[in-house]
Amino acid sequence: MKKLIEEAPRFLFFTGKGGVGKTSMACTTAVGLADRGKKVLLISTDPASNLDEVLETPLASTPVPVNGVEGLFAMNINPIQAAAEYRERMVGPYRGVLPDASIQQMEEQLSGACTVEIAGFNEFSKFVGDEQTGAGYDHIVLDTAPTGHTLRLLNLPAAWSDFIADNKTGSSCLGPLAGLAEQHKLFEKVIASLKNPEKTRLVLVARADAMSLKEAARAAAELGAQGMNNQCLIVNGLFLNDSDDPVAKAFGAQTRMMLEQIPAALKKLPIYRVPFRAAGIMGLAALRSVSRDEPEAAPESTPASLSLDFPALQEWDRFLDGLAAAGKGVILTLGKGGVGKTTMAALIASELAQRGHSVLLSTTDPAAHIADALGKAHQNIEVARIDPKAETTRYVENVLAKNRDILSPENMELLEEEMRSPCIEEIAVFQAFAETVARGTEQFIVLDTAPTGHTLLLLDSTQAYHKEVSRSSEDLPEAVKELLPRIRDPHFTRMLIVTLPEATPVHEAADLQKDLQRAGIAPYGWIINRSFAATGTADPVLIAKGLHEQTYIREVCEQLSTRTVLSPWIGEELSGEEKLNQLKTRA
Repeated sequence: MKKLIEEAPRFLFFTGKGGVGKTSMACTTAVGLADRGKKVLLISTDPASNLDEVLETPLASTPVPVNGVEGLFAMNINPIQAAAEYRERMVGPYRGVLPDASIQQMEEQLSGACTVEIAGFNEFSKFVGDEQTGAGYDHIVLDTAPTGHTLRLLNLPAAWSDFIADNKTGSSCLGPLAGLAEQHKLFEKVIASLKNPEKTRLVLVARADAMSLKEAARAAAELGAQGMNNQCLIVNGLFLNDSDDPVAKAFGAQTRMMLEQIPAALKKLPIYRVPFRAAGIMGLAALRSVSRDEPEAAPESTPASLSLDFPALQEWDRFLDGLAAAGKGVILTLGKGGVGKTTMAALIASELAQRGHSVLLSTTDPAAHIADALGKAHQNIEVARIDPKAETTRYVENVLAKNRDILSPENMELLEEEMRSPCIEEIAVFQAFAETVARGTEQFIVLDTAPTGHTLLLLDSTQAYHKEVSRSSEDLPEAVKELLPRIRDPHFTRMLIVTLPEATPVHEAADLQKDLQRAGIAPYGWIINRSFAATGTADPVLIAKGLHEQTYIREVCEQLSTRTVLSPWIGEELSGEEKLNQLKTRA
């Protein structure tokens, strides 16, 4: 990290999957720069930001001096609040003019992840694009960079028109771009700065696991295609300790294997390696230690083993008995990528089948993954596969065909870019899933992905729009019309949130739960996956890690969930009923 800090340009943008350590790496860099006598502004636009916790300083939406670090200022932009204000500026002029159903649709179009990201982009832009606002800082560090999708949208001329304000082309999240014309010059300056390698460096953050490295490679390609080529990679949390402890030995072997399998595109970048730290990277002492490439101080004392004294944690068998009690219905596992949704879906399907129930296990993951996890599938299990790419292609072609003779070439280009957004894939996939959900009247359906509240409400508001304006809902299949009522019915559908025992994954999962609650859905329970505290390890470093995890296990049990189960970290490949059963075992 010392080398990255020494060579830092004026702007540094950190990006990566949730839970890989973006915030801690951004804070480390900002503290390191300030300790070298620079004046630094650190900005977070992450809805689940724990910037205050890492810096040990209460923050606001304007720059605040960081306690104990001369020259460092930090601020938390709340993109949810920014999006709400943005939404009202957009929708307000149409209240009383358009039907209530149309207003509802516009509001939900402006409630998705893309809106939140662009609203956050709008807030931090003045520090990057306005020379007077950012003039007092030698460096500006952004925790959570804009995605390639956002940058592509902002580069399209039609994005600055009012085309989207009265868009009736279908379910979309383009809305946030309408009315941005007044920001055009500012955003052009920001984008120019992002593309200038003398001014900006994009820092991709990953852990030594396949999912986050794949995401880093995808982000590198997307952002590179937009002209952001001055990139580097931080591989965080490398566990390379030599230990006789079986858990530590397996963790070390996995880390070394992943380092050998870094995608070729990332191997071309400057790579900075940050060792595993049992207590995470919290507080100024830890941040300074990492910025100077110092090893973590050994804990003064650790217990010989860990006890998981959480009365609110359920035993897996009791949790599964509760799921099986209805005899049929839909079970959905949901959460951010990389937390283990598919593996948990396979475990649940396997357990229900062993109890004698007929089970359809449907997945959007590559078929080999789910097949490998199940091993020799139980005779009561049928495995189905929904191909997100195929479903999205079908959906996009349908929307574009309807608008090709209506919109100008410029607006068609904008619509085509919108059709690449994450929201579109989710909508397309769940139109396909709706047919599968309908089969829950006859058997158990286990799905390894669930819709967000935004997607459900967007489908719902689109249906309402058709009824109000067109007096027809012919465009929506019957299964889609019934999807929201079925998923809202707690007797028919049980949603399970899957997370990891760490700050960002837990806080992101909490935001996901709030999103579902907006749509009138209360998740059935939570699964905390890959816990070192549950492995029975005797390695002192991993015991210290387990002690750190307990903060987040307690937070889930006491504040977020009434039904919670815990699964241990497992170093080997899970395949077959016997291996999957290890996920139910706590040391």
